[in-house]
Amino acid sequence: QVQLVESGGGLVQPGGPLRLSCAASGRIASINVMAWYRQAPGKQRELVAALTSGGRINYVDSVKGRFTISRDNAKNTVYLQLNSLKPEDTAVYYCNLAIIGGDYWGQGTQVTVSS
Repeated sequence: QVQLVESGGGLVQPGGPLRLSCAASGRIASINVMAWYRQAPGKQRELVAALTSGGRINYVDSVKGRFTISRDNAKNTVYLQLNSLKPEDTAVYYCNLAIIGGDYWGQGTQVTVSS
């Protein structure tokens, strides 16, 4: 059984930084994709950033140049560095692990950008 535990959300002022972490435990295939999604009130969940085990990275256009995804394979942990935050980044952020035959989600962590 794979478990994902996120941390690092909170309240931050516009323009400020935040760092999210997601630790995966359990039986994790070496070939996988770790990603961050977010869901704002009244909106569909959207992919924010994804990082394959081979090192390929993908970002949604709205966060390019502001967010950085990274991973520590030894710790099975993925990070999302959020810089220059905007009120429209306010959402619940979810960690996702995708492997062949499986798809796992964390519980979500709230990010609120407000002055």
